[in-house]
Amino acid sequence: MSIFNISEKKEKALLDRMRELNVSENDLEERFIRSSGPGGQKVNKTSSCVCLRHIPTDITVKYQRERSQALNRFFARRTLLDQIERLQNGFTREEKKRIEKIRRQKRKNRKRAKEKSAPVKPDQEKQEKADEI
Repeated sequence: MSIFNISEKKEKALLDRMRELNVSENDLEERFIRSSGPGGQKVNKTSSCVCLRHIPTDITVKYQRERSQALNRFFARRTLLDQIERLQNGFTREEKKRIEKIRRQKRKNRKRAKEKSAPVKPDQEKQEKADEI
């Protein structure tokens, strides 16, 4: 059974990413506080908001979007890993993919515009007729 109440695939991906970024569970300080906002009595009575702190970098993440504490724990870790990756590399994988996609689109558009504005070459027959005259 999953500790975050999510699919095994997603949990494995999260743990692999933590290993890849050299973040261990011992480096994390986790606190649970009462959420605020929509959700009614359920949110007001339970401590479903997760405050997660990475001790070596002193990055703190507070996550309370879901009503479930287990889901908030998972999403808080994922958000924290995004911030750590951005700190180490200057960007995340998703940002890099998005930037590369935009570059490909711009390259394609430049190529189309260049082909469109290039002068049309006359056919060989027209050229030959012009030479004869």
